[in-house]
Amino acid sequence: MQEYFTALGIPKEVFDYLIMPLLIFSARVVDVSINTLRIMFVLNGKKKVAPILGFFEAMIWLLAIGQIFQNINNPMSYVAYAGGFAMGTFVGMTIEEKLALGRVLVRVITPEPMPDLIEYMKDRNYRFTSVGAEGRYGKVNLLFTVMKREDLQKYIEKVRTLNDKAFYTIESVKRISEDDLNVMEDRPRFTTKVWSRLRK
Repeated sequence: MQEYFTALGIPKEVFDYLIMPLLIFSARVVDVSINTLRIMFVLNGKKKVAPILGFFEAMIWLLAIGQIFQNINNPMSYVAYAGGFAMGTFVGMTIEEKLALGRVLVRVITPEPMPDLIEYMKDRNYRFTSVGAEGRYGKVNLLFTVMKREDLQKYIEKVRTLNDKAFYTIESVKRISEDDLNVMEDRPRFTTKVWSRLRK
């Protein structure tokens, strides 16, 4: 690679301390971002997408580490490698948040039932279960629901609007009953959804 840039008239010092670190940094950003997305797809049971991402992740990592070994005496290579890892983590998390794929389990706990929230959920065809329970300070109402991650923000905003002291927990859901929640409907639109979210 160095010979190619030298043939273009680029000095060796510029290649060693600017171009090569930038290439290593960029490769590391891409492969760590892919790794973050691959883990997300694994957790959501996307068996066809995760292996493909794993292939490209490993390939890019090998290219980056190979350049490190070829420039093992260049401290800028190490800085670029570590910096690319940090930036790749940030980029991967940002992309994952924008994609908002998968479903989550939300529990809302309040001292009293929330009929307005239940009506809100019925209007949007959410599946939910509302049960009475015993809390530290007495009787409480426990509301369970599973929803798409893309709907989570609006739902939490609604909960806070109705009761700003409501206690809630959110967990990722790996698998759900396909018959009950029609998870199969997500599959034909999967690729379209990914690209549309990435363009935003």
